[in-house]
Amino acid sequence: MDLIPSFSVDHTAIIPGIFISRQDRVDNGIITTYDIRVTRPNREPAIDVAAMHSLEHLIATFLRNDPDWKEDIIYWGPMGCLTGFYLILKGNRSPKDIYELILNAFKSVQSAKDVPGALPENCGNYLMHNLEMAKWYAKRFEDYLEDNADNSLIFEYPKTERLVTDDGQKFFDS
Repeated sequence: MDLIPSFSVDHTAIIPGIFISRQDRVDNGIITTYDIRVTRPNREPAIDVAAMHSLEHLIATFLRNDPDWKEDIIYWGPMGCLTGFYLILKGNRSPKDIYELILNAFKSVQSAKDVPGALPENCGNYLMHNLEMAKWYAKRFEDYLEDNADNSLIFEYPKTERLVTDDGQKFFDS
């Protein structure tokens, strides 16, 4: 079986940032999947599950209500490894082009008084939320993005030499 592209990126070298994970052609154009990496994989603890769930609700609500972007939002959701999120957008924009959108989305968390959709009728695990921890992670990432806005490394997957596993599978640069 072929290794999927997101597993072929060297996760020991990824830093927090905004990266293009993949682009796909569809009938009416291109959709782009972005890797919104909030913590360093395998070097920092994973994001608290309840905080991650709250961030998912808060930021999805922000994105789907942003008047300039809501028509292009396809998906916002957590990575299984709990180190970040995937954002899928219509179109072909660079990570720098969505920097302000992501920064504003994480900034918006600070003003939240509650988690939208955190009711049994709206959410499959409505008790698993932590707004205060979500605010902490959001502020941490917001500060990081602002401090590194001029650092091109937060917009490009790290480049590494091609690695080959013992069983012959090849890992490629992103």
